[in-house]
Amino acid sequence: MTWYVSYTVIYFILMFAMGFYYFFKIRTYEDYLIGSWNTGFWPIVGTIISTWCGAAVFIGWMGMGFTVGLSGFFKFALPGILFSLLLIVVFAAPLRRQKLYTIADLFGERFGGRSGIIPSLLSAIIYSVPTLALQMVGLASIFTITLGLETNIAITLSFVLMLGFTILGGLPATIITDALQSIIVIIGIIVLAIASLNYAGGLENILANTPPEYISPLGPDGLSEILLYALSVGPFYVVWQSTWQRIFASKSEAVAKKAGVTGFVIAGAISFLPFSIGVIARQYVPTDMDPDLIFSYVTADLLPPAVGGIVFLGLMAALMTGATSFILQGSSNLTRDLYQRLMKPEADNRQMLLVARVTVVIISVLGLIVAFFVTDIETAYQWALRLTATVMLFPFLAVMFWSKATKKGMIWSMILALIATLSWPFLNIPMDHTVFGFSVSLLSLIIISLLTQHDESEQVRAVYWEDLNSAGNGKIE
Repeated sequence: MTWYVSYTVIYFILMFAMGFYYFFKIRTYEDYLIGSWNTGFWPIVGTIISTWCGAAVFIGWMGMGFTVGLSGFFKFALPGILFSLLLIVVFAAPLRRQKLYTIADLFGERFGGRSGIIPSLLSAIIYSVPTLALQMVGLASIFTITLGLETNIAITLSFVLMLGFTILGGLPATIITDALQSIIVIIGIIVLAIASLNYAGGLENILANTPPEYISPLGPDGLSEILLYALSVGPFYVVWQSTWQRIFASKSEAVAKKAGVTGFVIAGAISFLPFSIGVIARQYVPTDMDPDLIFSYVTADLLPPAVGGIVFLGLMAALMTGATSFILQGSSNLTRDLYQRLMKPEADNRQMLLVARVTVVIISVLGLIVAFFVTDIETAYQWALRLTATVMLFPFLAVMFWSKATKKGMIWSMILALIATLSWPFLNIPMDHTVFGFSVSLLSLIIISLLTQHDESEQVRAVYWEDLNSAGNGKIE
């Protein structure tokens, strides 16, 4: 336990030292929430890797590899990476030019008025809060194993540490620490993969003793199941605000594209390892074990504390960086999209910075409440992804490519897609959950837009080719 305690104490001392440094350096809410659109190549690469490798990667995906095999990578991780690369390659440049803060900000600029409320609440409440809760649960599991803390106490301690660091340093501290922590994350998962491989008797022994369906990319259910599952999670990453924040924070369009591609390619390579470790663990872990406990079991049992502590530190780093990103994502939505746009457009920088830190507390507290009830990391994460994607993907594409999209078309598309996705389990419709939600979203967007007129508050443009007013100075006109 001495090794675990030492690693933990040193890690959080360094984290909070960085947080205090930026607490006294940050002067504006632009600095706090978006790094004043001036972050360089390597910090963006590092923060993408660290944010991607959170609780879902280390804990959820290792458990998924244990239960379904390598097909989990092709169902979940690979689609996420490919859609993230699509966002970077196709949309990073036009999005970066707009000098915005959030995805809801884009809708607010394009359509005006209250049009950003639905995407803002989706991003802040439906995605940020439960995903933050997953990070708290993941960090709590480390404290439970390494420090012997009771679960609820460990969750509360996780909440305090995540809130404290985020409220101090904002996005600048998050991005800088992410860049450093990405190295720890990579080392930790590689060490665990090598240790698992050796403990199981080498690759040849693993292949000989593992059922073929756990090694096959298609798994036991075939290509159609892979594609449907990928459709339920992949499109979300086109509208994942954490990546959008990195695009907006980049100091140029070129940095946004190059750093984004580099970060996600590395993240994709890393993502294959937890699924592999999950498959390997079937050689020596009881097959009836809770999949979410595989990571902790493998790390604590296979490695001596001096080495296992480094692996736990890698997960701890991933969880902390994921948590701060999701807190700031929700805070940006509440501060920019709700407070400034709807409540107090004339708010000055001092007021905005204060509100940003207050909303950090709000999002963190909501995450803590949810954390006490999380039981299935994979299912909770997938549900948040599916709902966000079905509601927001086609309205986003319309903003970028279809100038005929109207405010009423966009708003009703989101409302109807939200209702359709939530009600699908009760409708007994012979159509995949996500396909149904996407169909309702697309059809309602096109039909209602063609039947309605543009609102006076709209900037009638296809943003992929025509910049919004914000592109000039980053301010709301």
